[in-house]
Amino acid sequence: MLETLRLGGNGRVFNVGKLEWLSHLSRLKEVDLSFTNLSNANDWSQVISHLPLLQTLNLRGCDLPSISSSSLSLANSSTSLTYLDLSDNNLPSSAIYPWLFNVGSNLVSLDLSSNQLKGPIPEAFGNMKAIQELYLSDNLLVLAENQVRGDSGLNEIEKLPDFSVLDLGYNLLNGSISKSFGQLSNLHVLRLAGNSFDGDVISEAHFSNFTNLQVLDLSYTSLTLKFNTGWIPPFQLSQIKLCSCKLGPGFPDWLRTQMDFLLVLEYLDISASGISDSLPYWFWDSFQRLRYLNMSFNQISGTFPTHSIDITHLDLSSNNFSGPLPHFSLYFGFIGTINLSKNKFNGSVSPICNVTHEVSLTLFDLSNNLFSGVVPDCFGSFPFLTALNLGDNSFSGSLPSSLGSLVSLEMLSLRGNKFSGVLPSSLQNCAKLKFLDLSDNELSGEIPTWIGQELSSLVFLSLQGNQFRGRIPHQLCGLKYLQILDLSVNKISGAIPPCLNNFTSMAKKVSLDRRIEHHILDTGPSSSSHLDGVYGEPIRIIQVRYVDEGLLTWKGTKQSYLQLGLLLAIDLSCNKLTGEIPEEVSSLQELVVLNLSRNLFNGKILQKIGHIRQLESFDPSSFSHNRGLCGPPISPNCSMVEPPPGKPAVGSEEDCDEFMKWFYTGMGRGFAVGFWGFCSVVFFKRSWRHSYYRYMDNAKDWVYVTFVRLKARLVRRIKGVSTR
Repeated sequence: MLETLRLGGNGRVFNVGKLEWLSHLSRLKEVDLSFTNLSNANDWSQVISHLPLLQTLNLRGCDLPSISSSSLSLANSSTSLTYLDLSDNNLPSSAIYPWLFNVGSNLVSLDLSSNQLKGPIPEAFGNMKAIQELYLSDNLLVLAENQVRGDSGLNEIEKLPDFSVLDLGYNLLNGSISKSFGQLSNLHVLRLAGNSFDGDVISEAHFSNFTNLQVLDLSYTSLTLKFNTGWIPPFQLSQIKLCSCKLGPGFPDWLRTQMDFLLVLEYLDISASGISDSLPYWFWDSFQRLRYLNMSFNQISGTFPTHSIDITHLDLSSNNFSGPLPHFSLYFGFIGTINLSKNKFNGSVSPICNVTHEVSLTLFDLSNNLFSGVVPDCFGSFPFLTALNLGDNSFSGSLPSSLGSLVSLEMLSLRGNKFSGVLPSSLQNCAKLKFLDLSDNELSGEIPTWIGQELSSLVFLSLQGNQFRGRIPHQLCGLKYLQILDLSVNKISGAIPPCLNNFTSMAKKVSLDRRIEHHILDTGPSSSSHLDGVYGEPIRIIQVRYVDEGLLTWKGTKQSYLQLGLLLAIDLSCNKLTGEIPEEVSSLQELVVLNLSRNLFNGKILQKIGHIRQLESFDPSSFSHNRGLCGPPISPNCSMVEPPPGKPAVGSEEDCDEFMKWFYTGMGRGFAVGFWGFCSVVFFKRSWRHSYYRYMDNAKDWVYVTFVRLKARLVRRIKGVSTR
């Protein structure tokens, strides 16, 4: 007789229909129909109730229909169910509670996460005397007033002696956390993440009896953890998740007890926790066996040790770390991610060549630091890299040809450096690129035709602020997914290719990726023991999320822009483009920003452009400083006169250079915003620091000479008046 039936995990490919046939398999002990379509199985609760030997039932993500009142009357209260998973079904409380409390007297593990459970936590959970694991995350549960005082609901659960897992994450819980939680001495997992315990303080008293606690997740609760100096926790944790909790300003010294080299801490997240302290001396000495470390968005300072650091996922972004790039040794067989952005690291990045080659490094972000020198040509060792960000440093020299070995690359940002020379042809091998930002460098040559031919998945392309010459290749029109094209502040000449209407994302209303995200899922083997999940599977999954961002100034506001699909932009300003604006531009009906200022265009501005529904930049600044360009919005009509002979044509190279000098000089004196948008509506995140100093040397001389000339001119005028 059949005892085990597993049809789950098929992405709802199977449409099972009614389950009456299942009731004939009376010897079943385990049924797994997870992720099958059971939307028409309105008899599921009746059938399950009549399987007398059933112990394990997994109906996760099955789109289960609600339970009818007739099903409740037929339920068998003597069920042998011990493991039940009904998560991800959007079942309301009224459809599940009555049936559940009738059949769940012997349940050991219950997962009701990601449903539509509302209201207080029922006292009836306390009647499940065998229950050990309870997962109620991602619902709409609240704490009733009496539950806040610990008189009901949670208090009933806390009386269960063998209770080991309590997951109430991402509900609507608020108020205070009762110290009676500490009575759950057998608790292994406590997850309250994503609730609104704003302002509540957690002290040692809450954890006094948690001798068996292994996983603590209080992320996104804004709880304040306030422990006495020298406090030694009674537990040894394998996972600590305290993102957005208030731990600072000092570095929490109790963490030292969790990082002993003989112990098992593998996951530590104390990001955005208000720490503004130096990293304690003991940290790197105690740093052992961690797979995941996230201390981002604090104000932690310190340097790295000279010895190699063993890690798999490291995020120290947005802190005050300094010194040379650390040496990393990533664990064999794992997916690795390293994010050191927005710190003060300096010197060479040659240590990246020594990262263990067997590791699948997928994310590497060193942006917004003080690194300098030539980038080593050793990227052939990282074939699985999907995101590489070296932006906003002081790198120089040519782009490494081995970048073309990164065939899995989806994001490449080298903006805000001093890279020079032509683009290496090997880059065309990076056919999966969606985000390419080479802005604010000293790159030269013509824009390669292969960008439009081989990099056909591009959504974001910025070559702004370089020395590119020649024409805009018509092959760029092959980038049908393109949402942002920025070629401004170069030396590009010739006419605009009329085929720009091939940019499908701009020409038609289509469903767009609102952001370019990388979800890196690590399910690799662990080096130490783990907690068992509901069905005995080890908890090994680590997810790292990384979003490609553009920092732009638009309408006088400088902001980080992640929702790329909401901004469809073309910026060709500050070049040497000639001819008339092609009529095909008016076909880009979804365009939001168009900037053609400071070029050499002539002819009449097409009024159809002003009728583009989304366009928010149809104003003089978008077309200004073009020789011979006429018509609204820059002039009432086209009775314009060409510039007189000998007068420099606006839109020339000198004109843009002069503007940029005014811009950077003004930034030093605090009036940059007044000039912004005059040359370009959209400028993506550049290295303000390096660009500023790069221009200041020349700008100082330019300001001095200009001042002397103005002074001499004024003196001559005064003398001319006095002699009349």
